[in-house]
Amino acid sequence: MEQKHRLPGACSAGCSAIAWETADGRHLFGRNFDYNRVAADSKVTCFPPGTELCTRGTGLDDSRDPAARRRADYGAVGMGTTVLGATPVLYEGLNERGLMGAQLYYRGYARYPDRPAGGRLPLQPPFLVTLCLACCATVEEAARLLTEEVSLVGEPLLGAVPPLHWMFSDRTGDSLVVEPDVDGLHLYRNTVGVMTNSPPYPWHRANLLNYAHLRPLDYGARDWGGERLEPCFSGTGAAGLPGGWSSPARFVRLAFLRQCAGKGRDEAEGVALLFRLLHSAAFPLGAVELTDPGEDTDYDRDVSPFDYTVYSSVQCAESSRFYWLTYRSTCPRFVELPRLLKRSRVLQLPLETAPEFRDVTEYAE
Repeated sequence: MEQKHRLPGACSAGCSAIAWETADGRHLFGRNFDYNRVAADSKVTCFPPGTELCTRGTGLDDSRDPAARRRADYGAVGMGTTVLGATPVLYEGLNERGLMGAQLYYRGYARYPDRPAGGRLPLQPPFLVTLCLACCATVEEAARLLTEEVSLVGEPLLGAVPPLHWMFSDRTGDSLVVEPDVDGLHLYRNTVGVMTNSPPYPWHRANLLNYAHLRPLDYGARDWGGERLEPCFSGTGAAGLPGGWSSPARFVRLAFLRQCAGKGRDEAEGVALLFRLLHSAAFPLGAVELTDPGEDTDYDRDVSPFDYTVYSSVQCAESSRFYWLTYRSTCPRFVELPRLLKRSRVLQLPLETAPEFRDVTEYAE
């Protein structure tokens, strides 16, 4: 069958995720979605509790497994698609209990069993975020679901098995990284609160030791060969902080900023500041050229030979707000999950990718 559809993540892509909190105790989760195209059906997507979910197969190619079904205990909202015709697929999102999570590209490392374990619900990787948000209230429950109740299976979805790993966070501040490696499924609890792409999380964590000298405080005057040199610029405490867009560089940069950056006093300020942190890891269009941009399909738009940050999103566990902005439209928008759930059906809103500017000339005094 000729494949005319593509799920984001099926080709080379980036992505960064970070869990943070505000000074008044609100828990935030942000992510950059780095890719070289926008799937035309990708929209802000919401589903209510009671929605029937399929965890194996799609309605688009009539491959649904009647036994692989689950009803949502909780409503959720995030960026995703309904094109598969069986289940809303969220790339990231949050639910009404404050669980937040995202899928990220895990190139070269992701491995899944060829068939699901007996007695467990089979789960194709692109459905994992949707299922966890639909059925789990906390990181603890998500970890239990993934280790005791479901079994990932490496069956193609629309002709491909996307290599993915995942990060989750909740209202307790706990965070979870989930990685399907050659030796099985690994769950890492109470992480440093950052994830990017390959290599695996333990490698990224150990790599931070190479940057133990980083600090926000500037270095003062130094004696060099008997001559005293006074600083003439600031920022010397972060000398050596990697500035590229590789996965290791973005991980270190976000981990440093998460540790040192000033927190917002409340949700509004915290969300604004978290978008700033995400900007530090964003791909500028033209800076990350692909050796293989992948094939165009009927469901792509704005295809580019470069990966870039298609959109950034920030979620708040306490308010159940989902904020987002796009590469060209840097004016944040948001939706409130409780208000969406009053509609009691699957809903979608467009990304709004056109540039937007606010004219304030009339307010001049």
